[in-house]
Amino acid sequence: MTDDFRVRLNKIADRLSSDELLSNKGLGNEIGFWIFDYPPERELELRSFIDGVLLPGMAKRQPAVRPAVVNLFDLIIDLLEDRKLYDRVLDIQAKKGDAAALAALRPVLKEDKLAERIANQIDFDQVDVLLLTGVGAAYPMLRSHTLLAGLQATMKDKPVVMFYPGRYDGFSLRLFNTLADDHYYRAFRLVE
Repeated sequence: MTDDFRVRLNKIADRLSSDELLSNKGLGNEIGFWIFDYPPERELELRSFIDGVLLPGMAKRQPAVRPAVVNLFDLIIDLLEDRKLYDRVLDIQAKKGDAAALAALRPVLKEDKLAERIANQIDFDQVDVLLLTGVGAAYPMLRSHTLLAGLQATMKDKPVVMFYPGRYDGFSLRLFNTLADDHYYRAFRLVE
């Protein structure tokens, strides 16, 4: 029996190094946003593949493809620590629960501000593609479809690939294959 997930993983490197993706060709003037959806239960396997196979392989390509990787959960934690809010949010969660902690985070974790923070971390002259990971870990603090909308103004001509634990059918995102994350029409599936 063929492991469809493994087959799809093995197509990523060729796709990321394709002229079509890197130059946003063939998109009909659409933004170069791509989604690699995968079974959520394969998260650890995906992480291992990105770190151990994909990133080293991109450097060996001719010409080399220079990805920037942003883990969205780490981005949130760094932001909270920079603003001296991390311990405070943990305290709110411990004393008042998850809903109160999320309410306290909403003004801080605006997707447009996170998109701006991502863009400020990237030297666009040194990067060919942005890879977003940690989507599942960042939920429910961050909604992926609104982050992608926030990135539209900041990514210039660089393609963005989001590794998404769930299903994307070309019209809507379904986080963990159960939670509807709203409709998002501006992204393309990275590999079938």
